Amino acid sequence: MAAAGTPAGGSGRSKVAPSVDFDHSCSDSVEYLTLNFGPFETVHRWRRLPPCDEFVGARRSKHTVVAYRDAIYVFGGDNGKTMLNDLLRFDVKDCSWCRAFTTGTPPAPRYHHSAVVYGSSMFVFGGYTGDIYSNSNLKNKNDLFEYKFATGQWTEWKTEGRLPVARSAHGATVYSEKLWIFAGYDGNARLNDMWTIGLQDRELTCWEEIEQSGEIPPSCCNFPVAVCKDKMFVFSGQSGAKITNNLFQFEFKEKIWTRIPTEHLLRGSPPPPQRRYGHTMVAFDRHLYVFGGAADNTLPNELHCYDVDSQTWEVIQPSPDSELPSGRLFHAAAVISDAMYIFGGTVDNNIRSGEMYRFQFSCYPKCTLHEDYGRLWENRQFSDLEFVLGEKEERVRGHTAIVTARCKWLKKKIMQARERLKQKSKQDIEDEGHAACQKDGIGGNVKLCRLQPLLEVPIREAEAQPFELLMQFLYTDKIKYPRKGHVQDVLLIMDVYKLALNFKLSRLEQLCLQYIEASVDLQNVLIVCENANKLQLDQLKEHCLNFVVKESHFNQVIMMKEFEHLSSSLIVEIVRRKQQPPVRMHSDQPLDIGTSLIQDMKAYLEGGGIEFCDIILLLDGHPRPAHKAILAARSSYFEAMFRSFMPEDGQVNISIGEMVPSKQAFESMLRYIYYGEVNMPPEDSLYLFAAPYYYGFSNNRLQAYCKQNLEMNVTVENVLQILEAADRTQALDMKRHCLHIIVHQFTKVSKLPNLRSLSQPLLLDIIESLANHISDKQCAELGSDI
Repeated sequence: MAAAGTPAGGSGRSKVAPSVDFDHSCSDSVEYLTLNFGPFETVHRWRRLPPCDEFVGARRSKHTVVAYRDAIYVFGGDNGKTMLNDLLRFDVKDCSWCRAFTTGTPPAPRYHHSAVVYGSSMFVFGGYTGDIYSNSNLKNKNDLFEYKFATGQWTEWKTEGRLPVARSAHGATVYSEKLWIFAGYDGNARLNDMWTIGLQDRELTCWEEIEQSGEIPPSCCNFPVAVCKDKMFVFSGQSGAKITNNLFQFEFKEKIWTRIPTEHLLRGSPPPPQRRYGHTMVAFDRHLYVFGGAADNTLPNELHCYDVDSQTWEVIQPSPDSELPSGRLFHAAAVISDAMYIFGGTVDNNIRSGEMYRFQFSCYPKCTLHEDYGRLWENRQFSDLEFVLGEKEERVRGHTAIVTARCKWLKKKIMQARERLKQKSKQDIEDEGHAACQKDGIGGNVKLCRLQPLLEVPIREAEAQPFELLMQFLYTDKIKYPRKGHVQDVLLIMDVYKLALNFKLSRLEQLCLQYIEASVDLQNVLIVCENANKLQLDQLKEHCLNFVVKESHFNQVIMMKEFEHLSSSLIVEIVRRKQQPPVRMHSDQPLDIGTSLIQDMKAYLEGGGIEFCDIILLLDGHPRPAHKAILAARSSYFEAMFRSFMPEDGQVNISIGEMVPSKQAFESMLRYIYYGEVNMPPEDSLYLFAAPYYYGFSNNRLQAYCKQNLEMNVTVENVLQILEAADRTQALDMKRHCLHIIVHQFTKVSKLPNLRSLSQPLLLDIIESLANHISDKQCAELGSDI
């Protein structure tokens, strides 16, 4: 992003536009916006690059790739007949292949080894060697080799002391100037030990076995590892005869493993990828990207992405112009700059591949919608209602806009409370407002503090603790992940589940049910079953009964002390269920998963929340009703305004600096505020490029999308609209970009109906640009076309 120069005429100081690197410390208003246009790559685009020619190197799988500067290095693997130990180099700028220069003795031919980069060297450890064609001399290795990129020198490291057991199909990474080795296969059994060795000084270093703690992954092989945010992640792989889809993280400093729960559907996110082995996983920014592998006898080619911050999975949708790689296993992947490169692997019919693919990552800041609404719930600022709960009449504050957008049952209760309030006299309301001011120590001037009494909404069906978790879900689409299997937490989520059923919150029902069913075990099943029976949670009770009568569980359960204290009716049900299991009925009815926060807030903006509007936004004199709590949650500008100097008439003029956006652009900004939508016409992006800075959004996600939208979508069809928007916002480089397109495509642009409606100054700008680029004769010919 380049800064604009001094304005025409030289008067006044120049003001620098906010860059894509968000900074609240930049100048107070935006006069010029600058967007550097140059080579760019479509985000989430797969591109097939030149494959490796056979005369350079064989097609292969079970190899390694590493990235160093602007090149990918491929080492070892097998071509289906023999093991390899050649070193290939792919230049990502030239898209060209060659054999890398080497000297010294390289590692013996091998596959399922590991390779990492530290400093200006590549380190290769272990792997499987021998003659696979004759099936002789096959063995695992525990040797360590260094390859220096600058000189091409191969050197074997010889160290004193204990060595890791020889292995293949292990995981390896570099962290804190050390090589870390985890798990693998030693020829007889799968492993889950961990070793490390310092890479700074070959003469002084030695191998050290790490004492691991926590939820250590089971012994496994054919899995990838990746480091992100000072943690090492291991996903899926072969563990004995069993393949899992568990994701584990390892804290290097504490040396503690943690299994990241797959029951995280409680957070409302998509499920993790299928279990698999022979796949790749790389880290970029705050994400892990998983591709390929063998999953239940299939070779999927979806790209899965795990967000380390939100602990959620998603499947990346490739751009429409992508050249997708086919599914494969035992390929290899590396990252250079903001792209992932995938090479080789075994594809259908056990064929080795020599293909290279490039995937363009997106560098967009994360969506903070759920976090912003979550902060609103946590601080309860701008609360306008108070729920009075249960017999104890405990009180929980909330925001009408969020609650009525998410829950129809609570919306009805709120409307009933509003109707009761209307029936009160005006004097009663003023008295309550006066009392509220005095209670808060503000004084008796109601007009000055403009406090309104909180709307009291009685909910006799709920107690405070489960209701607060339900409210947390309404604001964030998730509830705090409880301790799995802990009895008190399971019973609490059962209370939330009961509320979700009563309030008809299908999405929350499913999240609670999934968590509870995943948490039922031999220690808590009888307590959960008894509570489900008491709360009349029939589906959950059915799950518990089926769990109890399983062949592997029944004898243990009936010998427990808790079994003696069950109600007689439940004991009878268990005995009858064991003697005569019921016929399972399979329903063809689709599961109602309910609506998400994004879907509900979209419907609310599009008219569902009109009766609960409490602020008027004025755009060039035209009113647009809105909701204070939502605006304040998403924008520090509105939050400060409503907290400190709320206008008396409840009306706010809308501008971005000194520029008033178009009505269409303003609606695009409201969609972003209410439900995080970033898709919009390119001309809207020009108006809104400075909005994240001016309105104080949590990050510059909108700005980054605006820039990408403009880069990608200026066409002959919309160039005149964007030219007008660029002129109005004084985005001079975008205006020049549009004029450049108009000049070079004038034959087509001249036929657009919008050309005749342009202002006279813009038409003069077009004529001047044409005059600068074409001859007098060409200008006369073009004039006759118009």
